[in-house]
Amino acid sequence: MAENLEPVDIELAGKTYVLTKFGCITGREIIVQYPTSALPKIGDYKTNEDLMLKIMKYVGVRIDGRDEPQMLINAQLVENHIASTDTLMRLEWAMMTHNFDFFKNGVLSGLLERVASQAVGSMSKILMDLSRVSSVKPGTAAQP
Repeated sequence: MAENLEPVDIELAGKTYVLTKFGCITGREIIVQYPTSALPKIGDYKTNEDLMLKIMKYVGVRIDGRDEPQMLINAQLVENHIASTDTLMRLEWAMMTHNFDFFKNGVLSGLLERVASQAVGSMSKILMDLSRVSSVKPGTAAQP
């Protein structure tokens, strides 16, 4: 990992965390995979978890008596320094907004809302079609 770029301190759950910027290649990997891997039933939890751990490598926690923050470079450090799922998710969101300007102005969230809406519509049609087919008695043909 390159040096920690553009560090900024934030207070969460009684601790001071340091957010830093991703390198451009890491940032691209995260932005391409992270949002879609988190979608329920469509995404891939393991990929999303791996990306969360990659994101957390760019988060540090300030510890009294130390000049440099402890970077959360592995799952054990994440577990040791982040007390709750709520705090972890807040840190993930803070990292996304710190690293990607379009999360700040809502452009991507609007895009994701439209994609999710279209996906729900498509899934509803598929489920209705499957429901209709599954309700047909054996030996009869389903009506289109």
